[in-house]
Amino acid sequence: MKKFICILFLLLSSVVSAQNKVGTTAAEFLTIPVGTKAMGMGGAFIAVADDITAAFYNPGSLSRIENNQFVTNYSEWLVGSKYSWFGLGIKISDDNYAALSVTSLDYGEDEITTISSPEGTGEMWSASDIAIALTYSRNLTDRFSIGGSVKYIQQRIWNESASSFAADIGLLYRTQVEGLNIGMSISNFGTQMQLDGKDLLHAIDIDDAYNYNNSTITSNLSTDKWELPLIFAVGLSWKFDLLYDIAFTAAGDAIIPSNENTYLNLGGEMQWNNLFFARIGRNSLLKENAEEGLTFGFGIKYEVADLRIAVEYAYLDFGAWSNLSRYSITIGF
Repeated sequence: MKKFICILFLLLSSVVSAQNKVGTTAAEFLTIPVGTKAMGMGGAFIAVADDITAAFYNPGSLSRIENNQFVTNYSEWLVGSKYSWFGLGIKISDDNYAALSVTSLDYGEDEITTISSPEGTGEMWSASDIAIALTYSRNLTDRFSIGGSVKYIQQRIWNESASSFAADIGLLYRTQVEGLNIGMSISNFGTQMQLDGKDLLHAIDIDDAYNYNNSTITSNLSTDKWELPLIFAVGLSWKFDLLYDIAFTAAGDAIIPSNENTYLNLGGEMQWNNLFFARIGRNSLLKENAEEGLTFGFGIKYEVADLRIAVEYAYLDFGAWSNLSRYSITIGF
């Protein structure tokens, strides 16, 4: 099994290296961190991934979740956009887990202006991104699990849109050292995106020197095709007891994206009696010109009837852009 993990690690690394195209990818919203727990821990979640947001970070760890879960989280993102993510996970059996998740980024709307109408035409334009993913995970042994996602991705700006299909795959290995996990994943391996829509249709005269041809033939402007942001990640996490009721999880991830240089995410979480959680992290270490920085968060979990409800908050320092907050509610059943 260890040999299998090493071989797969090398194959995934070579795939990312072969498609390295810095700054030339579409669907950048696929790289926005999901979940308040992960965000509070600086995004270091590949080997932690112990809630339904594992569908985003490492689908291979989903099968280690003990119950059904529903999670929804929301935040104001950059330049007034609104980011939301929700996931529903079903525990099929002791070794099998399935999930549905939706990622949405709404850029809002603005008034359309033209040269002849600089104050506005009375029309509004809008833009949005969405990704819908189906995920399945299975425990192959008591220590090794694997999972994958297939997803539909769409970006839209006014009357134009582009869509793509992609796949993720993830692995989780629980080592012989108590609480020490190794995780790895590859995300967004899929088809290229190309904008199309009615605003790209234009009437042209193919030969204006010839008087008897059709001078209003409809043409379709062809836009460039763009790759998805392919991401390979490997992470470590170690959960250990500090005191009788207090446990601590330390985590670190190395992220190798196709549109950035390699960077690190580091984070930790302190748990008290599995009731109160405090988190801190550092996002995007070693990334060139990184705006992201310190993160922290906290949460509280309690039971109501047969439901396990968690309410959580996370904060991300985004430099000159803004300081971002995220809120989430998790329901286990």
